[in-house]
Order: sequence, then structure tokens, then C-alpha cells
Amino acid sequence: MLTRGKSVFNPVFLSRLAPIFSRYVDLKRALGRRFEFPSRTLQSLDRFLHQHSARYPDLNTAAFEAWCHTHEHVTSGVRRVRMLAVASFCRYRRRTEPQCFVPDDRSFPSYHQRLTPYIFSETEVAKLLHAASGLPRYPASPMRPEMVRLAIVLLFTTGIRRGELLALKLGDYDRRDQTLHIRETKFYKSRLLPINSSIAEEMEKCLRARSQRKLPVSPDAALIWNAAWGGGAYSATALRHALQPLFQQCGIITPQGKLPRIHDFRHGFAVNTLLRWYRAGADVEAKLPLLATYLGHGSAVSTHYYLHFIEPLRTAASERFASHYGELVSPLPHSRRRRR
Repeated sequence: MLTRGKSVFNPVFLSRLAPIFSRYVDLKRALGRRFEFPSRTLQSLDRFLHQHSARYPDLNTAAFEAWCHTHEHVTSGVRRVRMLAVASFCRYRRRTEPQCFVPDDRSFPSYHQRLTPYIFSETEVAKLLHAASGLPRYPASPMRPEMVRLAIVLLFTTGIRRGELLALKLGDYDRRDQTLHIRETKFYKSRLLPINSSIAEEMEKCLRARSQRKLPVSPDAALIWNAAWGGGAYSATALRHALQPLFQQCGIITPQGKLPRIHDFRHGFAVNTLLRWYRAGADVEAKLPLLATYLGHGSAVSTHYYLHFIEPLRTAASERFASHYGELVSPLPHSRRRRR
């Protein structure tokens, strides 16, 4: 079974492969990964092997297929993720046991089609901020206009995750250095995010409004504060319910006719950052590690997931290429017509 620590599930392995499972999980976590969902998957496999040790003394093709059958109740995409977690473990094991079983991932179910993120433009965000300023106040949310405005500003200009935004405390904002302290989140990473003067001004407006209304301003008070349920941060659901009417009011709809997700702000931040670098003539490849660090990624490889090649970015990249290497590209000469 799994035992819960402060924030991480610690699996208990019982099968003959238990020492290898444990070393593998310890390695992944030593590299900075929480590794919770893969750990659950491996514990499921371990439990299966332990319960059927007489029939399957080791992990082989038959044991793997039998274990996979116990997961037929979940979607094909989830099954694929779990099967890939086992395949990664098997490749790790093969480093010391060359003859061990490794499943062929070409036979795994396919991924579900990933959602195409909506990339917000600066014009759309300006409309959202204007609409947020006109939101009504309620006894349970006396700072609703300021809180929703600040949430939009931080999501769009910093690309922080929704959970990171809602976990921010007033003490995480350094007025002197104009930084936000994003505490341990994904990959156990904490980071300091520098913010520009416009974002700092938005923060100061919120702080002044809170002081005027004699609302909590202690360092441990939630930044995106809500009076509901005794005070605290907005919940993920409450934030979504606050933003979705604004998307509808401003006519911001995805090409599929749906409302954007909060996570789309993170995609938009990455794309718009790349676009600004191209237009400024910066060395984009050299700057990608900086973007990865700002987003809280372990490497630039994870950041590539957020870099979508939208039309303005395509145009900027083409213009950049033409300005540097246009002289090296010449049109093909027109072929002469064959004489009859």
C-alpha cells in the first residue's frame, strides 16, 4: 500500500523485484522528480507479481500481459502511460540484467489526441482586464475585481501554473526586489521570478485595496484571497468560475467552440516570450534555458511542449532567417522551353 508523507507517496514493494523497484524510485526522486504516478503504477505491478508469484516468478511477457488485462477498465491513453512506466523500469533493470524482459512499446495503445491550447493575445488580455475591473463585489468576495485582475496579470505575464498562483502568499512578494517566490512545486523546485514595474504596480494596487478594507495583509495570507470559508486562497474551481464568464463576455472562444483553459495562459506566455525574442533579434536558442528556468522546468526539453508554431511566430522566424541568410538563397532559374 501507499503511505503518505508530507507531499509524496512512498510505495511499499513486496514482490521478488521489490529491491529493484525501490532503487529505481529512489533514483528518480534523487533526480528531482516526485514520481508519484509512476510509483503507483509500479506498486500495482509489484502487488500483482506478489499475489501471483507461483505463476509468475519473474516479470516476463505473460506476466506483463496479464497485469495489463487488470487495467482494461481505464482509457487507452491512461493504459499507455502506465505501460510506458513499466517499460522505463524494465530498461533501467536491463542495465544490470541484460536478459531481463522489456516490453515492446510499439504494441501499446495510442495516446489520446492532445488538446490544442488557446494562445491569448495582448489585445484579448486587455479586454479581460477591463471586464474584470467591472466585476461586482460580494460579501464572500469583497476583492473580486482586484483578485481576478491580478490572477489574469500573473498568469499571462509569468506563465506560472494555476496551483503555483493559488499557493502564493503575500510574503512571497518582495516589494524591494520586485520578485515572486514560487516555493517547492513540481520537481521539488523553488524559484524567484523577477516581475516588471507594471506587474508590481498591479500588486501594489491590490495591497492598498486590502489595507483600505482592513482585510488580511499578513505575510502568510493568500495572495489571491477570498473571504469564503473563513478566508484563504481561491480554489481552482472558484478561479475557473470567475474567469469563464469573462471569456464569454469578451468573445474569447477556441476554434473548437469551447472556452479556453486556465492552463492555456502558460502556453501563451511561452509562445509570446519566444515571439518577443524573435522580433528583438535575440539568440533564441541561447535563451531557451532561461525560459525553462522561469517556467520551472527541469530542462528546455520540457519547455518545447509549450512552444507552438503559430502564424505570428512563423512569420517572425521567417523574417529572421531572411535577414541573416537571405542572400544565400537565390531563386531557381527559369527553365527554357524546349524547342519543337
